Amino acid sequence: MAGLVDVLLRGAILALASLVLGGVVWTRVVLRAGPGAAPAPPVALALRIVGGGASALALAQAGTLLVALAALRTAEGWPLAELLATTFARTALGRIALALALAGLALRLARRVAAPMAWHALGAGALVLVAASAVLSHAVARVEDRALLLLLDAAHQVVAAVWIGGLAHLTVYARFRARQGRRPRAVGAGVASPGQGGSDDGGLDPGVIRRFSDLAVGAVVVLIAASVILTWRYVGDWAGLAGTAYGVMVLSKVLVLVAILGLAALNFRAVRRVAGADHARLLGRVEVELGLGLTVFFVAASLTSLPPAIDLTTDRATVAEVVDRFRPAPPRLTSPPVAELVAKAEPLMAPVTRREEVERAWSEYNHHWAGFFVLTMGTLAALERAGVRAARHWPLLFLGLAGFLSLRSDPRAWPRGPAGFWESFTLPDVLQHRAFTALIVAFAVFEWLVRTGRLPVRPWGYVFPLLCAVGGGLLLTHSHAMFSLKDEFLIEVTHAPIGLLGAFAGWARWLELRLPGAGRAPGWCWTGCLIAVGLILIVYREA
Repeated sequence: MAGLVDVLLRGAILALASLVLGGVVWTRVVLRAGPGAAPAPPVALALRIVGGGASALALAQAGTLLVALAALRTAEGWPLAELLATTFARTALGRIALALALAGLALRLARRVAAPMAWHALGAGALVLVAASAVLSHAVARVEDRALLLLLDAAHQVVAAVWIGGLAHLTVYARFRARQGRRPRAVGAGVASPGQGGSDDGGLDPGVIRRFSDLAVGAVVVLIAASVILTWRYVGDWAGLAGTAYGVMVLSKVLVLVAILGLAALNFRAVRRVAGADHARLLGRVEVELGLGLTVFFVAASLTSLPPAIDLTTDRATVAEVVDRFRPAPPRLTSPPVAELVAKAEPLMAPVTRREEVERAWSEYNHHWAGFFVLTMGTLAALERAGVRAARHWPLLFLGLAGFLSLRSDPRAWPRGPAGFWESFTLPDVLQHRAFTALIVAFAVFEWLVRTGRLPVRPWGYVFPLLCAVGGGLLLTHSHAMFSLKDEFLIEVTHAPIGLLGAFAGWARWLELRLPGAGRAPGWCWTGCLIAVGLILIVYREA
């Protein structure tokens, strides 16, 4: 449980830190705010977001300390003194204090004219807040080239925060302009006049878009360069990418990044054609960039909990073993009795030391039948897209899948096993399975109501893509308690592509809703992802 909560908190910290540093750079470089002038409404809004993000970061960082303390608790009590003596605790406490100071300073700058020193302090503090994450990364544990790795990791996190955090502030700024319905009088410290760009219908100022585009390009160049070097240093060889959990998560991160860069390239071209720029289309893609960027943060947080591939030389899977897990085979259509599984498997709350054949058979049966559900839904969704009106009820199959999983996912836990309802929630596996089941029920209800016209597409149509993206992200952090790193990896290697497909399906559906004029590609993309998930589940194997 502690590991799961820690990964989620670390992902939230990365996202919130990007909101802080990205917001500071957004106000100074893009909106051109600065000392000596009252903050214009867009600047004040950005600074309030910076203050809120810094406050939330302090809470999340405090949460990581509590999780670490709970994990170290022994029969003798809470080892608070020992924890406070660690580099992790000292760094975390320093970040909490710095985040709270930045929150107060940002909220002060949002309300009044400030001297240059206050603005410089805000920028330097935000930079240190993000760069300090390197002290908690794998770099600090390396013996060779530690200084270089710390520098690269800090640069990697800083430019990622500037880029993704800037996307968040661009999205908020665009909605602010849309609500305002007219061009604001001031952008940053200057005054916008009709001759300086913008439009009276709330369109974005081309100068703002171009400045952010230039900033993002520079950030991406540094990000890619630092990522390539860090990946090679932590993975070591090509086999490490395919044969370790760390390597597969790196590949997952790269695939999401490639998708983000594809959208960014489209926006870059659009920005360079300012006169004919379609702001609605551009901002729709920006929202998807941002969503995928947040997914990358949680993948990165998951990486911090895994040993670097270069350190795993004896417990790796071979490429042939990984490929074999995706080899088509007849699905398992019969299940062993639950009584046999409970009798032979270790108790739910006990440490895992073995994996019985009956457990493998039970799990494979679950995955294969879940695959049939998802494949049927994907096929019906494709038929609906092809014009078969009756197929629009396909989301109701999610309810059947949810019921199946609630009974089958954890046979040793409530309602079929000896472990009680609340007791079973103390294990990450069970908690994640319950969370996925709840998401599936929400999928079914909202998407069916939307497709049958019982709820309006806006805003209720966005429930499905958001939950789909969140579910995909959670699956990328999903782990099984195992006694062997290799066995655990070979089970989870099929979860990574499912998580990626879930995230891509969610954001493709989002793009379809946000940009009806984008054509049929987004719709067929998420439908294809749904079908692919079903096929992967049907060929799932544990041996």
